[in-house]
This record gives sequence, C-alpha cells and structure tokens, in this order.
Amino acid sequence: MNVSVNQSASRRKILLLAAVIALPVVVAYALYFSGWRPASFGNYGELVQPARPITDAGFIQLDGRPLRFSELHGKWTFITFSPAECLSPCERNLVTMRQVIAAQGKDADRVQSVIVVTDAKARDWLRFAIKDYPGLRALIGPPEAIALLARQFTLPAGSPLDNLNRIYLVDPLGNFMMSYPLDADRNGIRKDLARLLRVSRIG
Repeated sequence: MNVSVNQSASRRKILLLAAVIALPVVVAYALYFSGWRPASFGNYGELVQPARPITDAGFIQLDGRPLRFSELHGKWTFITFSPAECLSPCERNLVTMRQVIAAQGKDADRVQSVIVVTDAKARDWLRFAIKDYPGLRALIGPPEAIALLARQFTLPAGSPLDNLNRIYLVDPLGNFMMSYPLDADRNGIRKDLARLLRVSRIG
C-alpha cells in the first residue's frame, strides 16, 4: 500500500515538473500562432503590421524612361514623397537616405532610394536638387499612378499627399513595412537598416 502511494506521489511530482518545464514553450507557441507580437521589436522606426504589399504600376522617371514599381524588387527601398521643388524637408530626407545607405558599407548596394514627385511642375528645380544624390530614382508621373502609389502608404497620420515628409521603407519583395517621421534620428534609421540587412535572406 505504501509502495503504491509513494509511486503515485512520485508520478505526480514528475508530471508537475514536466508541466513547469513545458509551460513557457506552450505559452510561447500559443502567443505566436495567435498572432500576438510585443509592441516593439527593438526597431527605431514605426513598424507596419502586417506588412503591406504595394500594387504594381507603371511610372515615368525624370529622364523620361518608364519604370514599373516591380522593377524595384530585389533591394531594400527608401521612398520619400515631395513636390518637385524639393524644399527643406525634402532635402533633409534625401540627405538622410543617402547617409544611411552609405553607412551600410559593403551592403550599401543592397539598398536604393526613390523620390516620388507629387507635383512635377518644377522639373528643372528637381534636376538641380537631386544632382548630388547619384543613384536616386525620381518618379514624376503619370499623376494617377503617383496618387495610387501614395494611397498605399497611408498611415493613421495621413497620406504622403498630406505633406507628412516621412521616409518609407519597402522590403525586397515589395512590401511596405516601416516608416520614419521627418525628424527621425539618422543613427536610429541606420541601426534598423543594418539589422534588417544582417538577418535578411532576401535582397
């Protein structure tokens, strides 16, 4: 009788110990598959959850050549929106994108930058404004394609057409996944991008 009681007590202790060990794993899996995520992953930028696929469309570049948005796939892409005048906020974003990309060293060629022109009237000014940013693509039209693209970057704060002067980050598969306000710290953006390039198996 005592042997049976002792065996039952031992089994209960073993089962209890196994449950204690397994509980964190079970909870972690339950949270993961329920879709829950912590509020922050340590990223500096504002994460878009879930990432938002950008619809393909055809554009006209500043030099007159056509470009489909899907042609940007394969690299991490910084995008900013601005009128062709490219005033101070626009210039700040161009400098930020250039410096953050250059800071990636050997991985810099995995990243590209794009300015989407919401009002292309001042093209001569735009040509002057972007001459110091080699590799920067400028999309100037057609207007309906620009409007369609801008709507896909709408956040609670508004659309790029509301002069938010944000920088948007698109992954190599064409998904909008992070954004930064005008006054974002360049070092914070740099660290985000470096982390993405380090862990990414695409782009």
